[in-house]
Amino acid sequence: MNDFLTFLVLTLFVIMSPGVDTALITKRTIADGRKNGYKMALGITSGSLVHTFAAAFGLSAILLQSALAFDIVKYVGAIYLLYLGISSFFKRKNDHDLQVAPGSTLKRKSAFQQGFFSNVLNPKVAMFFITFLPQFVNAGSNVTIQFITMGVVYTLLSITWFFLYVFFINYLREWLLTEKVQKIMDKATGLVLIGFGLKLAFEKQL
Repeated sequence: MNDFLTFLVLTLFVIMSPGVDTALITKRTIADGRKNGYKMALGITSGSLVHTFAAAFGLSAILLQSALAFDIVKYVGAIYLLYLGISSFFKRKNDHDLQVAPGSTLKRKSAFQQGFFSNVLNPKVAMFFITFLPQFVNAGSNVTIQFITMGVVYTLLSITWFFLYVFFINYLREWLLTEKVQKIMDKATGLVLIGFGLKLAFEKQL
């Protein structure tokens, strides 16, 4: 692997840059607490592992070479992000306001699944892995192993950063859950998600 230190530094910048992952984790942590924020982070980073192995074994290359395959994944991912964004504009009752009958269970959307599918269905992530990682590959060694190694490092750095982010965001949760702030945050994160969804929908294939 070429220049591993440079790879680490650039990867940290990519991970810490605000984006759709940060928006999803922020919204879920504020709404449902630290535990669900961690689950969302685990789902997102698990999605990164899927892209890692896809890139390592050539599936990402096939995806980008096939206009039909690219468009299918792109539009499914865009629709999902738009759904998440639009749903942010609808007021949801707080947990303590919900009346649950004895013996019944309150079903909630899985934070892990939400994070996982938002990442897996985003072809921009596939683009990142097959355009960024090859810059650090040593052609004289096993390329597949190098891809997997870098992908695992990327995932470990991601989960570390997201867990730290959730930890500190959780301390501000009481203030962030006030009605006024909650409305602002819901609309702000909703607009971010809708923006990313529209950007993804109109993204042209490389």
